[in-house]
Amino acid sequence: MAVKVTLDEEECIGCQSCIELCPDIFGFDDETEKAYVFEVYADDEECVEEAAAACPVDCISVEEE
Repeated sequence: MAVKVTLDEEECIGCQSCIELCPDIFGFDDETEKAYVFEVYADDEECVEEAAAACPVDCISVEEE
């Protein structure tokens, strides 16, 4: 089942933990030094949930579709 992933880029502190955990879902913008979501609908719910839990500022949201 796919989940919808969103990331509040204004809240992101650029720690890159989400990218380390789910490189197929999250990317990093070198200019803004913040993460972003490039795969909005993800099949790997476990990976995305782990990334959301690891985020120190809780800027990742996961919604079931």
